[in-house]
Amino acid sequence: MITLWLLACLALAGAAAGCGVQEIQPQITGYARIVNGEEAVPGSWPWQVSLQESRLNSWHFCGGSLVNEHWVVTAAHCGVTRSNVVVLGEHDRSSSQENVQKLAIQKVFTHPDYDSRTIANDIALIKLATAAQLGRTVAPVCLAAAGEQDRGGQLCVTTGWGKTRYNALSTPSKLQQTALPLLTNEQCQTHWGTNILSSMICAGAAGSSSCMGDSGGPLVCEESGVWRLVGVVSWGSSRCATTIPGVYARVSELRAWVDSVIASN
Repeated sequence: MITLWLLACLALAGAAAGCGVQEIQPQITGYARIVNGEEAVPGSWPWQVSLQESRLNSWHFCGGSLVNEHWVVTAAHCGVTRSNVVVLGEHDRSSSQENVQKLAIQKVFTHPDYDSRTIANDIALIKLATAAQLGRTVAPVCLAAAGEQDRGGQLCVTTGWGKTRYNALSTPSKLQQTALPLLTNEQCQTHWGTNILSSMICAGAAGSSSCMGDSGGPLVCEESGVWRLVGVVSWGSSRCATTIPGVYARVSELRAWVDSVIASN
């Protein structure tokens, strides 16, 4: 007899079958601000989410990644609540002409072992109240496999509407991107010491960086034309220094929890 658990897992696998492939191709300098980044091609990162505070004039406070039409991955430290709004298909937050989807939140699941002191297990899942409509500018990203080991030095990409310098008074209206090399945790510990835990992965220290407002957003790596979510923007230099690696929640380490929450909800 097929259990409900297995049915849910099969549904999850099916929803992810077409993940990680864009209709609109990105153009990434140094790969073929964020600090020292560049504006993304509109629609080229269709899993990018803007988390907004509906009561504060659609104020963007964190990013996220669509992983299927019902679920978004973000950072636990973003503190998302049901009063927030998930915005999909956005590029220019100052434009009213874009065909965006503003979706309500049904429930937020925070990793039970998230530690706000050490920032361990900095991941949360958002279940959407209504399903996202997938298309040219809204599509899911694949998730890194459980236990997957990423190569130090591999170039990956992070995106977001975070500050383009640490002391900026506002965040950019247009989605920014930058290519960043992955670091092994041993390499990262030369910068951050014992603050780097197994639930974290580092990237950067090569001239660009994530910054405030990028939190919760994606760090994605491409292989054979398919992009997978390797990290979730978590923490880093208080001045967004481009010579110090940014730290991300390691999706491969946290994948089992993600799968169990989605399958049982």
